[in-house]
Amino acid sequence: MTHISKIVVASIALGSMVAVPAMAEKASELTFINGSLGRDAEYQLRDRGFTHVSTHKQSNGYVYSYWWDSADDDCVNVEVYDGRVMTINDASDQDCGHHKGADAAAAVGVVAGAAILGAILGHKSHHHDDGKHNDDREADRQFERGHTDGLYHHPFHNPDKSQDYVDGYHAGVDERRANAEHHYGRGGHAEVARFKDLKDARAAGGMSELERRGFRQVDNFTSGNTRYSIQWRAQSNQCVQVTIADGRFYDLRDIGRHPKCR
Repeated sequence: MTHISKIVVASIALGSMVAVPAMAEKASELTFINGSLGRDAEYQLRDRGFTHVSTHKQSNGYVYSYWWDSADDDCVNVEVYDGRVMTINDASDQDCGHHKGADAAAAVGVVAGAAILGAILGHKSHHHDDGKHNDDREADRQFERGHTDGLYHHPFHNPDKSQDYVDGYHAGVDERRANAEHHYGRGGHAEVARFKDLKDARAAGGMSELERRGFRQVDNFTSGNTRYSIQWRAQSNQCVQVTIADGRFYDLRDIGRHPKCR
């Protein structure tokens, strides 16, 4: 074998030893989880090497969770409604708290102090109306500042008159409300009767359960096909409006005051 031939053979052999990176499992290859229960989808994702990063609720009932596959540097976003997966989509690395390339160091540098608190790019793609982060880093920074202020109930502060800040603030407020949907708006040690868990209950059974919990109907009226019932619980000073449609409790909320709640 000639010297040149030996070099060619050696090069081929060396090339065959180089590890070929595995192809990332994109969202389009994971659509089989659509329609499945959230817990089943979680099992499937973990079984494929994904790790849960964060979950975010919205007041319209949708829940978004982000999953990261470190082996493939892959981030996906799972959209859940009423306990079932609606869609799964590819997300950016930054949605999962990771960055690539030269821009990574710059992006991290913008919020270097926040890194210690784990707050790098706290807002996610789904917070934007178009489901994508802004290409303009300054615009995304303004959105992030607004989202943080809204999420943590800080005063609205927009000296730059930035629309991105406004959009971020609204997204943060929406997420804060969704995260507190279990709360009854009462502080201290005073007794509060539960009622939010009765949403979607059948009207007959729901009314009986409200009575069992100490409520009594003090008023009711109808508008079109919708019925409204005002429920009063003197022990805890709760005045709850129940909206009933199609034979079920469509909405329950403490309205605070009503002429007959006394």
